[in-house]
Amino acid sequence: MSTLWVALLSLSGFIIAYHTYGRWVSKKLYRVDASSLVPSKELRDDIDYVPTRRSVIFGHHFTSIAGTGPIVGPAIAVFWGWLPAVLWVVFGSILIGAVHDLSALIISLRSRGETIGQSAGRLISPRARIIFLVVLALALSVVLAIFGLVIANIFALYPESVLSVWMGMPVAIVIGLWVYRWGGGLLAPSLFGLAILYACVYIGAYHLPIDLATRLSADNVWMTPVVVWTFLLLIYAAAASVLPVWLLLQPRDYINSHQLFVALGLLIVGLAVASITGQADLAASAPAIAQDIPADAPPILPFLFITIACGACSGFHCLVSSGTTSKQLACETDAQAVGYGGMLLEGALAVLVILACCAGVGMGRIEKSVGTDGIAQYSQIESVEGGDRAAWTAYYRAPKADGTPGDWKSHNLQRQLGAFIDGGANFLSTIGMPLKMGIAIMAVLVACFAATTLDTAARLNRYVLQELADSVGITPMKNRFVATVVAVGISGAIALLAGEKPGTGGLILWPLFGATNQLLAGLALMVATFYLARRSRSVAIVAIPMMLMMVMPAWAMTYDLMVNWIPARKYTLIAFGFTILGLQAWMIVEGVVLYRKIRGVEEPRAELPRGFKKPALASGS
Repeated sequence: MSTLWVALLSLSGFIIAYHTYGRWVSKKLYRVDASSLVPSKELRDDIDYVPTRRSVIFGHHFTSIAGTGPIVGPAIAVFWGWLPAVLWVVFGSILIGAVHDLSALIISLRSRGETIGQSAGRLISPRARIIFLVVLALALSVVLAIFGLVIANIFALYPESVLSVWMGMPVAIVIGLWVYRWGGGLLAPSLFGLAILYACVYIGAYHLPIDLATRLSADNVWMTPVVVWTFLLLIYAAAASVLPVWLLLQPRDYINSHQLFVALGLLIVGLAVASITGQADLAASAPAIAQDIPADAPPILPFLFITIACGACSGFHCLVSSGTTSKQLACETDAQAVGYGGMLLEGALAVLVILACCAGVGMGRIEKSVGTDGIAQYSQIESVEGGDRAAWTAYYRAPKADGTPGDWKSHNLQRQLGAFIDGGANFLSTIGMPLKMGIAIMAVLVACFAATTLDTAARLNRYVLQELADSVGITPMKNRFVATVVAVGISGAIALLAGEKPGTGGLILWPLFGATNQLLAGLALMVATFYLARRSRSVAIVAIPMMLMMVMPAWAMTYDLMVNWIPARKYTLIAFGFTILGLQAWMIVEGVVLYRKIRGVEEPRAELPRGFKKPALASGS
């Protein structure tokens, strides 16, 4: 029953926090007002600024922020044991991550939908705006690279997931046209689209897995399934970033949210049944605090924080909140549900991932075999009743090929993804789901989460590069197509060149992603601190998390630079690491120098977007 108790206590904590702490931050600290004019109505253009009902924008926002961060991060972090991971996810989400997301969203709502980088320029200094935009561009480049690699690895490992993920795109376009151009309702086509996607999950699992390994040369390192899928995914992300938001991004995220909620619901029911029937026992399956840590593994402090990353706090969320969500929110009071509530739901997902990677994996290790017809078959290696530590050990302490004890470097992204997918499929098997179908559903769950973040990240990076070009006078990059090509090109280079050979840099990039991501969260919380200080309000709620989110990732990145990247001459990672640390230090100096001077002095109001014609566009509801 330990599995179920951990799940219930965590979920109860999130619900209580939303109705108490979240409500206080929203109503008392930020003083949200339903009568305030929001950017989606003031600047409506039906491309980026679109008033959207709360249920739709919540689906878009949640699927955009969630991605694979709360899946891959916790799946790696249970390497140190499940208890530290659960504690940081729960308390980090409530006290830091959700406050960060809500703050970024409200500041953008009250700044005509400008990004958090633009707000930094008004709230702190013009130099801070340039610094922040550069950090944003670097962070988004890493996000695109790592999430593209995650999906590519899923497609290579689980070909049965490919059909459903790609089919979501034409389905989303039809729904977007139906609702926004042909005036149709939303519920019926959404349910129909959901049925199509789950039918594709079944077809992909039993009849039509799309396995590129059978069609590509194994001798060419640039023609492996991971590399080819990465190329195709980045091309898709580039196209999605320049299309109107209502045509693909918004409806895709909305129907994906339904698909993901169904999968998460099945996962919760399976977890409950497995726990009640004694098939899954967290305490017996995995160590609460691991003792047999390999000598070459990074220390739990500070790496627990930056490894879990989005599962507790994510700087990427400030980009979604201020980059796309603030331009679509129809009412300021919706900010608590979307901003604070969306992060708590992501925390709940991270808890489920931890339980799947520990109690779920402990139900039995899954082996895969592929027949001559290319259809994968799965079988479970029996483990002892109530959870088997040996199954967890096979994923997290597996010996190397020569039989010697496994070290940290022997781990890879595919193994961590496999732990969650296999553990989740074990949970689903307790409610009668065939193992093959369970594997397909879990693989699609991961790929869909990552895909919704991939296209959003590409769009956000396009915004950031255009803003940066405008600030420093790079005229060609003000064009959205040029900015998109630059954004996707940089990310592709990072994804394919970070490892020993193309497409192998997943686990190498993850520490860089986590550290950059949480340093960005610290900088966003600095902007929130200045926002509140200028209004003579208490800043402790955001200032204390700000300091934690600056110290921990800077500590981790410095460790990686000194211990791993410089000795190994990983020049790409070294350049990113020193650049990010230097920009953070510069931003902190800017803040310290200016803080006392601006307290109680409100910033200038955000300007209208360049080219905006108020009489023509402000009449939309």
